[in-house]
Order: sequence, then structure tokens, then C-alpha cells
Amino acid sequence: QVQLVESGGGLVQAGGSLRLSCVVSGRTFSSFPMGWFRQAPGKEREFVAAITWRGANTYYADSVKGRFTISRDNAKNMVYLQMNSLKPEDTAVYYCAATTYRVEITTLPTEYNYWGQGTQVTVSS
Repeated sequence: QVQLVESGGGLVQAGGSLRLSCVVSGRTFSSFPMGWFRQAPGKEREFVAAITWRGANTYYADSVKGRFTISRDNAKNMVYLQMNSLKPEDTAVYYCAATTYRVEITTLPTEYNYWGQGTQVTVSS
């Protein structure tokens, strides 16, 4: 069983930065792609960023491209999301996810079979 635990959320002013972390346990971490998603109140969960198991390939939603960076440290079983130039519309609960169904990047939440509990990010204007 894979377990994911996020941390690093909080309250930040617009233009500020936060770094989210996700620690993975329970299975060989380096063998599957990882992603970050977010869900704002009243909205569907949406894709933010994803990274392949070796970290060679990354993919971002257009709304965060150039501002967010996903990375992973397989030796530490960690995935990170560096968020810069934050905007009020980035306010959401952010979730770390893993997929053992795919070997390539996927943006569909239905293709991720392991999820963390989420961490709240609030950006004030």
C-alpha cells in the first residue's frame, strides 16, 4: 500500500512563494510517475503538474507554466512543487498523487490511484 503525505501549504500574499512537499512510503517510489492536483471550493479537481519516474520529463497546466516547478528526489522518496508568483486564483487544496497504471505522464485524475490528504494553499490579494 502506498501512502502520500503533503506538507508546506499556508497563507501567502499575492506574488509570494511556497514550496509543497510530498513524502511517499510503502512501495518502491522511483518506479512510477507523480503529479500535483488542486481543488478550489465548488470546482473540480484540476491537474497542476506531473513528472516521470526518473524526473526527465515534466508537464504543467497552462495556468501555472513558468511559475511552478515540479521535482522529485527518489533517494528521499519526495516530490516537490515550488510555487512562485502566486496569485489569488491559485488558492486551493493541493494534492499529491501517484499512478501505477501508467509509465508516462498523465493529466487525468482518474488515472492516479494513490492520493495524499491535501494541503491548503491560500493566496491573499
